Amino acid sequence: MAPHPGVRRGMGDDCAVIRLPRGHEALVTTDFSLEGVHFRREWHSPDSVGHRCLARGLSDIAAMGGQPIAVFLSLATPRDLPQAWIDHFFDGFLRLAKKFRVTLAGGDIAESASGILVDISALGSVPRGKAILRSSARPGDGIYVTGELGGSSATVEKMLSGQKIILKPADYPRHFYPIPRIAIARRLRERKLASAMIDISDGLSTDLGHICEESHVGANIEALAIPLAHLRGRSGAVDLGFALHGGEDYELLFTVRPGRRVPVRIAGVRIYRVGEIVRGRGMKLKPPDGPPQPLLPRGWQHFIG
Repeated sequence: MAPHPGVRRGMGDDCAVIRLPRGHEALVTTDFSLEGVHFRREWHSPDSVGHRCLARGLSDIAAMGGQPIAVFLSLATPRDLPQAWIDHFFDGFLRLAKKFRVTLAGGDIAESASGILVDISALGSVPRGKAILRSSARPGDGIYVTGELGGSSATVEKMLSGQKIILKPADYPRHFYPIPRIAIARRLRERKLASAMIDISDGLSTDLGHICEESHVGANIEALAIPLAHLRGRSGAVDLGFALHGGEDYELLFTVRPGRRVPVRIAGVRIYRVGEIVRGRGMKLKPPDGPPQPLLPRGWQHFIG
């Protein structure tokens, strides 16, 4: 894989040497993936684990409207872990890195006393002063999401129930092979559409709560407007609870000033308006019938239960 042009020196020295584009600021994020918490070997193929570990960091870069440049990977494994598992892990990791022209610029490897531990740090850039923050939503802003929600947590629920899962990307990609919305986020920034933004990693209710907290506002959400994911083998959409509180969708949740036109699709992905930012504090959900009800942050707790 050809290195990103911003990576002047990657692996081979004590530190990587990175050059940011002129007039840009650095975006830096770090993320742990722990066996038994974020993945299980009996459920997740090693290439899926590698893909998901990198997707988590790239999605954080997307949430700020940035462009990824490089990633650093620290991997700790049990002594008896087969080399083939590690090889396939890197297959999935590097395949996604190549898709987004991200350079693996360094890292570390160590022995773990129990379980697999993966720590990544991702570096991106954004034009100076143009990062999209969580703290810029205002009353009257529309609330939008990309794609469909609830597919990842519904897949986990299916696995927890003991139902057999065949690990095919075409069958359950929302959970096993999520795609960070880098291109959509960049267009939202370039068109100055998103006033605030976050990626949906912990569930709509929790991540919208983060925007509301940082922006000192409230939010009203329409239940019927929330786009529900469809899974292979289901006759209909996933339950609303998965879309509201399930995690690891890695879609974008963003706000838009009143009067701005938002395209129906960006980079081939459907965009949905699901609510509005309001004055005061707290979030409310308008059900199909009846008055609005309080919406509490009840984001997905990874594999607990």
